[in-house]
Amino acid sequence: MKENAEMHWCEVLYDAKAAELILYGRALGLGHGEAEDVLQETFIALAQMSIPPAKPEHYCVRSFRNRALNHRRTLWRRLAREWESLRWFEKTPDETQAERAAMSCLAKLPVDQREAIVLKIWHGYTFEEIGGLLEISPHTAAGRYRYGLQKIKDQLEGVIHERTEHDGNTITFLASAPSGIRA
Repeated sequence: MKENAEMHWCEVLYDAKAAELILYGRALGLGHGEAEDVLQETFIALAQMSIPPAKPEHYCVRSFRNRALNHRRTLWRRLAREWESLRWFEKTPDETQAERAAMSCLAKLPVDQREAIVLKIWHGYTFEEIGGLLEISPHTAAGRYRYGLQKIKDQLEGVIHERTEHDGNTITFLASAPSGIRA
């Protein structure tokens, strides 16, 4: 019975975090298949633990991050990722051109800024939690997030993009009309 209880916490955690961790792996520079491999390795290790960690979600994300960073280090994997870089997000039929542009901008950001944005928006972490996870100050996490969003906004000049977050708030990127155009 004890083994079933331990597997239960791991299964619940997998159901809650798997999709977010795949996206986080992509933000860290992994290909989709690589992110899935790292996810599997992470959950195999979690399932083999004799007792659940004190903070299972934090431990899971931290473990995934460490495995992802180790995975990225080999030359052959890096070359394969470069070929796959055009498919950072899975394409959906209802995706707008503005959403596609925003995803392209996110993929072009430096890894540290991309990482902060994904952890903040898709994982719903606070800057304090991001700082603890990445071993940086909350102010540094907030700065990476802010600078990354500003770069996206600058690249999307003239495009309006809305995305509803988990909590129902809307992020809107608005840029001024190009110079020389009268309203």
